[in-house]
Order: sequence, then structure tokens, then C-alpha cells
Amino acid sequence: MYIDRLDVNFENKPCYEIVISDDFSNLREELGKIDIEKKKICIVSDTNVASLYLETVKRELNDLNVFVHIFDAGERNKHLGTVSDIYDTLVYNRFDRKDILLALGGGVVGDICGFAAATYLRGIDFVQIPTTLLSQVDSSIGGKTGVDFKHYKNMVGAFYMPKLVYVNINTLNTLPSTEFTSGMGEVIKHGLIFDREYYYRLFENSKKILEGDPKELAYMVLVSQKIKKQVVENDPYEKGQRAILNFGHTLGHAIEREKKFILSHGQCVGLGMLAAFDICIRKNKLTEEDRKFLKELLHVYSFDTDTEMDVEKVLEATLNDKKMEAGKIKFILLDGIGKAFIDREVSKIDMLEALNSICKRV
Repeated sequence: MYIDRLDVNFENKPCYEIVISDDFSNLREELGKIDIEKKKICIVSDTNVASLYLETVKRELNDLNVFVHIFDAGERNKHLGTVSDIYDTLVYNRFDRKDILLALGGGVVGDICGFAAATYLRGIDFVQIPTTLLSQVDSSIGGKTGVDFKHYKNMVGAFYMPKLVYVNINTLNTLPSTEFTSGMGEVIKHGLIFDREYYYRLFENSKKILEGDPKELAYMVLVSQKIKKQVVENDPYEKGQRAILNFGHTLGHAIEREKKFILSHGQCVGLGMLAAFDICIRKNKLTEEDRKFLKELLHVYSFDTDTEMDVEKVLEATLNDKKMEAGKIKFILLDGIGKAFIDREVSKIDMLEALNSICKRV
């Protein structure tokens, strides 16, 4: 059953649709709208998601010419070697520029599959079928694709738009609690940067969200998608205001690397947001009450609000981040809840003090 749909524009022209459903029964119909009848289709998935949904999706597409490529699940496999393996599958099965890839999985699958699509034969079509909260509200929207390079996250990539994003909201029911928490990091971020009312609703309706109430989950996913869509449409190549989507990510990504990815992306974003709050408070943009509320909200959704880390190493990783411009960090801060802005004057001392504010003392 359809729940909702959004049209995403690119450079002021219609580009693709986001379809929100509660199952996969409409997937074949939606794919038909992008003319796939005579195309080869390769479903790219990982071992975790394939075991849950691959056969269901294949049944929905049983009248089409479908191939499958599965790789081992995990961020550790988000590298160029995995992309090379996809190329092997496509070359062996003689995929050409008219064929299409389907990314069935979370953010890692979507990023890898999207990058393979962007670079195979200089670009073939792909579709996002996100199955995690993180990918449904964030990574599947906006055309960012890519892989990690050595210990640098998302260092190699391309902006490449999908032909369709198809969301089955009920895949959230099979998510491990740690994966759901990871997605909530991006959801909370959306409220903080763009929608004050939505941010506070996440606290007020937390019981329904955590119990998996389908209406509340559908509402939450839809609002987050609308926020991501609006920001991306205004700045598709991240040359300006789209950077506000990186709130919590500058230090969060560095923490993620320093912790060797044992913490989820969302957990690290949560820590990064708290650290950014510390800077905002010292710049008189937020209050201690704001930080107290964010901590309470993060605890409700099972986030840690401090962690053991080597703050000097985290700072070093931050200064090597791809967000550096002309030797300065493009840091995202808040001028009140729901009002994000870019600050290029955040100093090393600011960042060190912010990291110390979330460093667990042992």
C-alpha cells in the first residue's frame, strides 16, 4: 500500500521520485515507469539484507531479466575492491549503458552500488531500495555515492542521482536496535538544523517511535525526507548551504575513524552534535538547557553521550577531512534550534575543548 511520495528536482527540473510504501508489492509498477522491461537488472545487496529481502524482491520482478551481486556486510567492505567485484559481475554478464542496478540495503549498499553505477561505462542507471532508517531518511536521497579510502571515510565518490528511491517502511521492523539508533542520529540532526517543532516532537512521541507505531514512523521518515530533499534541491553539489547536513559529522566522522568503526555512524554523529553544542554555547548561540535537552533526547534513543578516545588523534583526523577548504574547517553550528549555519572560524582550541566535553574519563 502506498503511504506517500515525493518528487525530487535537480537543477530545477524533475529528477526522480521517492515512493514510500509498506511492502514491496508496488516495486514492479514503479520500476515500469522508468522503462526497465528490456533491460538487464542487477540487484546489489549485502549478506545481511539479502537473507531477509532478496527473494521477496526477486519474486516481485520475476518477469524481468534479473542478476544478483552480494557482498559481505559491513563498513569494512566499503572500498574500491568491492566496487571492482561489482564491475566483474556486470562485465561477465554483459551489462551495457541501457541496463540498471538496484541497491537493496542500507547506506553502505547504496553508496557502493551508486558509485559503481556512476562509474561503470561512465554511468548507468540505478535505483535505491533503502532498508535501514539511516538510508531511508538520509543516504539514499541527494545523489551522494562513494567509498572509503584507506582510513578516510567517503573519500572517493561522485554525485550521481538515482532514477527512483523506493522505501518499504516495514523493513524497519527487522532492524537491530543498534541500527535503528544509528538512523535516529540523522533524524535528530534534521530537526536540529531545520525544524524546531519536529525536533521536540521526537521527544514527545518517542514512546510511539520506539514501539514501532507505523503511522508515527511513516510521519518521521516523511518529514526527514522532506528536509533532506529541500536542502539538496537548493544546493545539489554541496557548494553552499547543503553543507548544513554535515552538522555533527565533522567531529563525528573523525571519532568514527579513531574508534575504528566499532561505534555506529549515528552514534558518532550524536557525539559530534553534542560536541558542536559545546562550541555553540561558548559562542552564545545555544544554552546549557539546550545541551541538557539534547542529552536527554539522545539517552531516550539509546545513544552514549560520551566515549573514550584520544582527542589529539580525533583532531588530527578532523584536520585531514575532505571538508577542509583553503586550510579551514567548514564547521556547521546552530544559531538556535532549527537554524544551522556554516562557520569557518572554529579553531583547533574550540574543537579540542568540544571533544574534551564528550570524552569519557577513566
